[in-house]
Amino acid sequence: MIFLIDHNLNGHAMIFFGSIANQGWLDIIPMRFVTFAQMELPINSDDRVVWRLAQENQMILLTANRSMKGKDSLEQVMREENTPNSLPVITIGNADRLLNDSEYRERCVERLIEIVLNINSYMGVSRLFIP
Repeated sequence: MIFLIDHNLNGHAMIFFGSIANQGWLDIIPMRFVTFAQMELPINSDDRVVWRLAQENQMILLTANRSMKGKDSLEQVMREENTPNSLPVITIGNADRLLNDSEYRERCVERLIEIVLNINSYMGVSRLFIP
């Protein structure tokens, strides 16, 4: 599974991915995190562009703060373009806690792994919050 990491989560994602690796999940489930830079996506891209890129490349968007208002907000895009075959967007409930609270981070890892293992059950679900 490939995750597109929202531009404001690059540092968070390194720590999060490290926790996933330290728990041995990468030996069981192939996962990789890719950045906006790796996808040549400008950090000021609107949510519609980001969501479409993720869907077209079969990536799950991992975010913490995509907007909820406006014609190109993530919420509006999902309402208009989500299909039964769309991958969900995963939103970290509290990005600061992900960095500073190892118990919270472990719960986020557990939830992320549960989603990945059961991804077919989550197709077409627009957004999932972790933990």
